[in-house]
Amino acid sequence: MKPAERLKNIIPIFEQNSPSPKTELEYIDPFQLTVAVILSAQCTDVRVNIVTPKLFKVFPTAEKMSKATLEEVFELIKSISYPNNKAKHLIGMSKMLIQEFDNQLPSDIELLQKLPGVGRKTANVLASVLFDKPAFAVDTHVFRVCNRIGLTKNAKNPLQTEQQIMAIADLNKIPDLHHWLILHGRYVCKARKPLCEECFISKFCNYYKSKE
Repeated sequence: MKPAERLKNIIPIFEQNSPSPKTELEYIDPFQLTVAVILSAQCTDVRVNIVTPKLFKVFPTAEKMSKATLEEVFELIKSISYPNNKAKHLIGMSKMLIQEFDNQLPSDIELLQKLPGVGRKTANVLASVLFDKPAFAVDTHVFRVCNRIGLTKNAKNPLQTEQQIMAIADLNKIPDLHHWLILHGRYVCKARKPLCEECFISKFCNYYKSKE
């Protein structure tokens, strides 16, 4: 079965089992989601959601975050991975958002990547979640699941995964597909021990068939 046919088969199943998939990061506005996604790099959403309430209580807006010291932000996010770098990114992102974008988060993926701490994956998440754009963010879960199921073919990195999925997917399904695959990788198609017996798309999975 080719990747395009496999994807065509599994999307209706995802739609039936999870009709409205959403990010598990908690936020109330575009600025807060940007902060949360930056913090989530190489860190769990659970940990980020523990940290951000206190952070947003002190620095709820880009204006306030832009005036923070590195030490102030570091102290609030020190339980997150790479807190020193991320503190610098959050302050720099806030300053640029105000100075260059009039405190309005751009919807363009290339412009988003100008913000400190915002790489391609983060930019795709923001474009997809906030602006409903057909942008496909690839994290470790998505990369693993796409290769394991057989939605991609010999994809060696996130960019190749993104390009292959964008070439075969209905663009209207891309925002939901990103969440479906993340959640599937997080709770079912786990890295060390995938729960194949609980998987509702196993009959379309290369990995599962290889075990039979």
